[in-house]
Amino acid sequence: MGLDAIVEEIRAKGKAEADRISGETYQEVSKIISDAQSQAAKIKTAKEEAVRKEIERLRQQELSSAHLEVKRTMLNARKELLDEVYESARESILKLPAEKNQKLLKSIIGKNEDNNAKIYSAKKDREIIKKLSKLEYAAELDCIGGVVIENKGGTESLDFKYDTILKNVSEQSLKQVSNILFG
Repeated sequence: MGLDAIVEEIRAKGKAEADRISGETYQEVSKIISDAQSQAAKIKTAKEEAVRKEIERLRQQELSSAHLEVKRTMLNARKELLDEVYESARESILKLPAEKNQKLLKSIIGKNEDNNAKIYSAKKDREIIKKLSKLEYAAELDCIGGVVIENKGGTESLDFKYDTILKNVSEQSLKQVSNILFG
């Protein structure tokens, strides 16, 4: 075998080895690129899902916030209306005809005068109270009407001020009034 043949055989083996290495490298590079593309697609899908979830969360948050604001506005409007009804009732009590007021006071005093010693009232009712009651007139109260009756020792008092009665009735019937007004 001649030198040329040996060189040619080495070249052929080198070329075959280079082709094999090049083929393996191409396969490895193709696999790496394929894996990278697959991984990128997974990351992209995960990111898209995360963005979609965040958008949905923000949408729900805004929707809940809007519902809450609507409820708050409705409750404020209802409270204003209930306050107006309360104030209207208070004004009606202030404008009670004298005979009706005297009749109410006479009834309250008649049922609660026994075993008591002092009576208090609004300034406007002072003279009527002195005529209707045998109790000692103790003082004027800052109220729209009615009386407070107190025992001899001052340890017990019965509050029949119209303000107190209106407040108690209002609190007790708030749900019923609300249902009538707002269904």
